Amino acid sequence: MTKPELIKRRSKVWRRFETLIEASKGRHQKSLDGDEVVEYSDLLRDISHDLAKVRSHDWGDDLERYLNDLVVRGHNRFYRSPPGRMSAAFKFFAFGFPVLLRANAGYFWVATALLFVPGVVAAVALASDSSLAPRIIPAEMLDMFDEMYSEGVGSGEFVRDDAAMAGYYLWHNGSIAFRCFAAGILLGLGTAFVLVSNGVILGGIAGYIVANDHSERFFTFVVGHGSFELIAIAVAGAAGLVLGHALVRPGQLTVSESLRVRGAVAVRLAAGAGSMILVASFIEGFWSARELPSSVKYTAGAISWALAIAYLLFVGRGRSAA
Repeated sequence: MTKPELIKRRSKVWRRFETLIEASKGRHQKSLDGDEVVEYSDLLRDISHDLAKVRSHDWGDDLERYLNDLVVRGHNRFYRSPPGRMSAAFKFFAFGFPVLLRANAGYFWVATALLFVPGVVAAVALASDSSLAPRIIPAEMLDMFDEMYSEGVGSGEFVRDDAAMAGYYLWHNGSIAFRCFAAGILLGLGTAFVLVSNGVILGGIAGYIVANDHSERFFTFVVGHGSFELIAIAVAGAAGLVLGHALVRPGQLTVSESLRVRGAVAVRLAAGAGSMILVASFIEGFWSARELPSSVKYTAGAISWALAIAYLLFVGRGRSAA
């Protein structure tokens, strides 16, 4: 192929790629839809090949500079990081996160099933026969729960500084959520394992405490923060599954491109999960251990669940997840 033949055959492709680059710029211009993202990726790869061909044949500096500029601009637009502005972060947590989660609802429901189904099974099993507890829960943890819920979470040696406990809960719950997300790199199987194992442990703890007649103190303690905490773990699991799916089924993208595109979605979902963990930790540290009438605790818990569900189901309706 000669230089004139290359220009004649490929110039329309190059102009199309310029159009896509311009369409991806600015806040007030349209974003690329799914098909255009795939087209953009394919064209970027093809034009990189054109550039290599021009360089290998030494077909002139002008053409090489033009194609090199296209490739550089295209690469920077495709893999750019979002602007680090507080307004962008506020918009994401205000409505972008629930919109993005609904756009990836299938992953969320799979993660929810992996967390809650084993948890319910473990809870029912241990509530019926608490002697099974040492098989899935360390003995020292069982002793701690016996003492904690017999004396009361906020009494005896279990009195803690609220801020310190909020920090502990943030670290502990955040580490669980992070493992759910990060384990997705193991083709999603790691995320499934973390979700199932944590579901069994959490459900087992609940069943054991109920079997030992501490259900009132247990449920009044967890009802306030449980909504944000449990949903956040499921969301983090969804992020891990998105990551795993990007590796297993890249579609028309290469594995690395799929990981960049879908990985960005997974990271944003994980960030949303982190915000919910933060809310749950403050509620758990400053509210959950308060000695208040059960009716007050259950009412606050019902409001907490209603707010969490309404936020994820309804906020941002009509907006695009792009």
